[in-house]
Amino acid sequence: QVQVIESGGGLVQAGGSLRLSCAASGRTFSTYDMGWFRRAPGKERKFVGKISWSGGSTVYADSVKGRFTISRDNAKSTVYLQMNSLKPEDTGVYYCSWMIGGTGVTIGSWGQGTQVTVSS
Repeated sequence: QVQVIESGGGLVQAGGSLRLSCAASGRTFSTYDMGWFRRAPGKERKFVGKISWSGGSTVYADSVKGRFTISRDNAKSTVYLQMNSLKPEDTGVYYCSWMIGGTGVTIGSWGQGTQVTVSS
């Protein structure tokens, strides 16, 4: 059973930075893409970005491109989301997920997520 545990959220002022972590377990981490998603207050969960199994390829939503960077450490089964130049509209609960390579399909249940609040 695949699992994820997100951490690193918090309250930050606009223009600040945060680094989220996601510890994954249950399958061979190094063979799966990993994705980040977020749910803003009162809205549906949306795709933020993903990283390939090797770490060699990343894809980002237009809204975060140039500000967010996803990386991974396969030895630690952990994926990271570095968020810079944060904006109030980045506020929400952030989730990570295992993903089927080359697709937008997520695997397993969502974790608890980690709350990010950006004040103006």
